[in-house]
Amino acid sequence: MFGRKKNLEEDHAPQADKQYEKKYTDDSFWDKVVKFAKTAGREVIEKALWLYYAAQQPNTPLWAKTAIYGALGYFISPIDAIPDITPVVGYADDLAVLAAAVATVATYITADVKERAAEKLRGWFGA
Repeated sequence: MFGRKKNLEEDHAPQADKQYEKKYTDDSFWDKVVKFAKTAGREVIEKALWLYYAAQQPNTPLWAKTAIYGALGYFISPIDAIPDITPVVGYADDLAVLAAAVATVATYITADVKERAAEKLRGWFGA
């Protein structure tokens, strides 16, 4: 029974998340966010920041961090279902993946996490 916890946590992270989780780095996350913030739009960047800051919280469990880093890995990956350079819809797939991760780990996206993201967004997008 006690050895089962690890397997349950792994079961919560889809295989695709694990593929993208391996590609995630803090540097590549910040490079993409800073470079494409205005192009991707406030909503996409907001979700990415919520996830990023939630992953930094010590009370966020491993299964949630795995889901978060999988989604952020997909976000920063140059290979998408819809290429980011495609006008108008280029970030639609990124938003869908980020929104799914937000829904999955919503409990760990606290008011503090949202405020940290809001501060960063105000710096990039204004009030």
